Amino acid sequence: MDRNDENDGQPARIPQQRSSVPSFLFLIFMLFILTNHTGDEFLARNHYQDALQSLNHQLSNFTAWLNGTESNFTMPDRNAAATPLVESFMSFGSRLNSQWASYFSNVTGFAHGEIDFFNITPPSLESATYPWRAHAETFMGDANMTNLVGHFGSWNWTGSDKISWSIMDRAPINVKGVTEKIAMVHGRIDVRHPATSDDMKLDFEGVHFLANGSIYGFAEPTGRHIDIRYIPAFVPEAFQNDTARTIEPELMSRINKVKDMIDAGVIDQDSTNGELQGGCGFSVYAQIAPSEIPAKDMEDLEDELQKPTGRWTVKRPPLKLNGVLLSRECGILYNLHDAEGLRSQLFFRKVATYAGISAFVYLVQLLLLSRQVDRSRTPAGLSRVSLWTFLAQSIVDSVSFAGHITFAIIANGRPSLSLVAPAFVACVLFAFESQHAILINQVQAPEDAVAPPPPRPVQQEPSLPSQVVPTPTTAPRSTGPTFSSLLFRHIRSDPQARIWLGMFFFLTFIVRVIVTPSLALVFVASMYSLFWLPQIIRSVKKGRSSALTAEYLIGTSLCRLFHALYFLACPKNVLDVEPRGWIWYLVIFIFLQVAVVLLQQRFGPAFFLPKRFARAQVHDYHPALPLSAADPEAPDESLGDCAICMEAIHTEDEKQLEHVTGGLLRNVGARRSYSLAPCQHLFHTECLEKWLAIKNICPHCRRPLPPL
Repeated sequence: MDRNDENDGQPARIPQQRSSVPSFLFLIFMLFILTNHTGDEFLARNHYQDALQSLNHQLSNFTAWLNGTESNFTMPDRNAAATPLVESFMSFGSRLNSQWASYFSNVTGFAHGEIDFFNITPPSLESATYPWRAHAETFMGDANMTNLVGHFGSWNWTGSDKISWSIMDRAPINVKGVTEKIAMVHGRIDVRHPATSDDMKLDFEGVHFLANGSIYGFAEPTGRHIDIRYIPAFVPEAFQNDTARTIEPELMSRINKVKDMIDAGVIDQDSTNGELQGGCGFSVYAQIAPSEIPAKDMEDLEDELQKPTGRWTVKRPPLKLNGVLLSRECGILYNLHDAEGLRSQLFFRKVATYAGISAFVYLVQLLLLSRQVDRSRTPAGLSRVSLWTFLAQSIVDSVSFAGHITFAIIANGRPSLSLVAPAFVACVLFAFESQHAILINQVQAPEDAVAPPPPRPVQQEPSLPSQVVPTPTTAPRSTGPTFSSLLFRHIRSDPQARIWLGMFFFLTFIVRVIVTPSLALVFVASMYSLFWLPQIIRSVKKGRSSALTAEYLIGTSLCRLFHALYFLACPKNVLDVEPRGWIWYLVIFIFLQVAVVLLQQRFGPAFFLPKRFARAQVHDYHPALPLSAADPEAPDESLGDCAICMEAIHTEDEKQLEHVTGGLLRNVGARRSYSLAPCQHLFHTECLEKWLAIKNICPHCRRPLPPL
């Protein structure tokens, strides 16, 4: 009888897992297709050429206007009611005694504050009782309500309550004929809506007067062009000429920058792909609060902040500012009050500190994972852990890696290097967890495999010799399998390919939607809730406690919650994310899961369930068996031969227990000496325990075996 005949009636062997290299190459190919932007780069280059031509045209006309020669440029008229309307909400600064007080000479950084909305459209002002109502009516003049409504767009301007302002303050340059120190500033203003968690992004361009700490500028929705040549139209008349002469070298600087980028082939595609958004344009008026620090000490503090040397300086005062955002085309006034600013250098230090602590936390997680993997690397240990527990953690780490890399790109400076450290460790942690999840899937897959039914015997009908068997016609030759069918067959037969493909689609979905704040919060809550809950469910279903140690459960939970609590509970986090009260309920829920997993190891997997629901189907490896020998009193009586060591399973232990205990523990001793598998193969219990530490299939028929 050959080997194939011996296997008749037995389930087929589980095919060996295929290599994951083809799946990995397929994943790389899909990522290349999604990230290839050759056409976008061509469009961006043409956009830069058009921008360079437009800037040259603006500079030539503006220079001619400054020199009093013929020009196509015309400065718009000043709205006389704007200044008294703004002064109803804030006071502009004045020159200070440099020996007692000073202003911040550089406000590069970030400012956050609350805003108050006021509707200054003519119909709304008719019933208003504001003390500044007359100034607002004069400012709006004969505004067309049809045009006002058209400029509003879909954004809910009335519900906005906070503002985030990123400012880049350039060093003032010496311009011939300019007596004031004027610095060009630019940046972005994000108007926040609390209900939708969305932001209206406004590009900002303006000037900063260092002598009195005042800032004037324009804010337009992203996609609109801001013509900085119009800024002198609404600064104080005493500074109008100096402002105009300061703008001329700024235009030259921008032209040279665009030329250098085109010559170097550096094309910023993101800056050219923004679609033109509707919305309201604003005139921005802001005033920096003075500090009680002499000008000399303020200069020393600024020098130390820009180029740290370790020397002593005065304590850094808080940066505060007030402002007004005024829109005549929409009839909107926002009052910004007591906004807190954070200098860029201090922000960079804060980011570096966060990156260092985050990298340390990830290293602790990596250490805990490696220790847990060493303790549960056997098939018996892997069968007691949940696949979804490690998959959920790997998904969180992959998103964390993408988030830190994105943060590093946005930072675009010294802090970007520090953010690479937590991103790298998170990537390594993702790789280890994914590899461990694949190993768990390979071990636990046979548990769900169903043995195929035995083949039915084929009944052969007797042939009639008198009949002539017709010659079968030759069927047309079928074509070979298509690429799609081969790909589908490969994905269907290779578990690793399914895991890689599923992870690819899931991560693609996450990358597309994680930028939405509301979806990001849902993602955090759902993924963190799935850390230990699948482990609890698996332990109940299989009737066995988990193989996760208390060190891994508690340590990993604390490390995971570090990032969640930092961004959702700390109001001073680096991303300025609003604190969420529900994060504390999530913390309680996670540690409740940890407590249940630990109590399952002590009191049983289903200790918290009623008895009628706590009955797990567990195979009995020690049923009562008759002796195989004909003479029960023979010295070599046995239960049969072990399918592993091929030696007889004697009952000597049973006789010793009968001699010592008088037969009270006869059955207990016999049941400990042998194990009967579901496939009816008999083993020594010691032999089966050693075998299950290597594989969880029967060594004789290759059927999956439940835990012993």
